[in-house]
Amino acid sequence: MASPKLTTSQIENQISDLSGWTVQDEKLHKQYQFNSFVEAFGFMSSVALVAESMNHHPDWSNVYNRVTIDLNTHDSGGISSLDFEFAKRADEIAG
Repeated sequence: MASPKLTTSQIENQISDLSGWTVQDEKLHKQYQFNSFVEAFGFMSSVALVAESMNHHPDWSNVYNRVTIDLNTHDSGGISSLDFEFAKRADEIAG
């Protein structure tokens, strides 16, 4: 069963606990910047393992030392608590 879609007020309350995350196009959005392509790719590799363990996969892209992540729960039709859990874990990996 999918994690339920959060209301706008629930999203606003939870996003205040995250650093650098915004809502864009009904998705949690953040761009990370690293010192090099290798660091950015290493981050993506680590986050990929988290994504697989959660069975929750981001929309993301990498350009040189930048990684952009967009999160929503497709099965819920919007942002869910699963997206916030993923965002926190990504932030922990990024340090």
